[in-house]
Amino acid sequence: MKRMQIIIISVVVVVVLLLIFGSQMFYVLKPGERGVIFKKFSGGLDKENVFVPGFHVIAPWNDMIRYDVREQKAEETMDVLDKEGLSINVDVTIIFNPFYDKIGDLHENIGTNFVSVMVIPNVRSSVRAVTGRYNAEEIYSTKRGEVEAEIINATRKALALKNIEMKDLLIRSIALPEKIKQAIESKLQQQQEALAYQFRLEREKSEADRRRIEAQGIADYNAIISASLTDRILRQKGIDATLELANSANSKVVVIGSGEEGLPLILGGNQ
Repeated sequence: MKRMQIIIISVVVVVVLLLIFGSQMFYVLKPGERGVIFKKFSGGLDKENVFVPGFHVIAPWNDMIRYDVREQKAEETMDVLDKEGLSINVDVTIIFNPFYDKIGDLHENIGTNFVSVMVIPNVRSSVRAVTGRYNAEEIYSTKRGEVEAEIINATRKALALKNIEMKDLLIRSIALPEKIKQAIESKLQQQQEALAYQFRLEREKSEADRRRIEAQGIADYNAIISASLTDRILRQKGIDATLELANSANSKVVVIGSGEEGLPLILGGNQ
């Protein structure tokens, strides 16, 4: 009987403890989450053991710190200066996530508010540093792809050092003062017109060269033919033509002499 009472009391104690500390002992990490343990009485933050999605039991005096490691998006609008000191408004979107296996280091160095503490400031810093090396026209049009690539590389390197992986960075828009924008667009239009005019000139020059080469070829051909047409060849061709006409069934031959070197003249008609 006494033993039964002890068992009942033990069960009640266990149930009470579970009710009190259950929320601090049992954790379910959802897909896209990772966790690290902070051990208050035995070693502090355990950076080496990163908990994956699933059910986990920990000591009630320890803390589970959750991190969302799915891709996240942040948008930022900022005013920056080009290398000539002109103010430019840049609208940027960055996609990122923490490195799965570096949650402990991320928590130790930055914390769960890493987006506002680390991501946004690094994006701002990279955009300002890169745009400061170009003028407004290059940023807006002629070297926009190059500028974007440099910003992406600079931001990716800076965030990787802080255990954050940058997946992509997009410059959604670049806004210039209206007068500067109109001046750049006018200049670009004039450049396109000049290129089109140059193309037409080159095309016409190519056509003139082609015709000149063709004419030269014809002239060379005629010169060769003329040089090869001797008196004997001409007489032979005349004789060949006369014989061909003489053999025709529809020809009536009348031979009229035309001198010592002349050929006969053939007049003909149907019988």
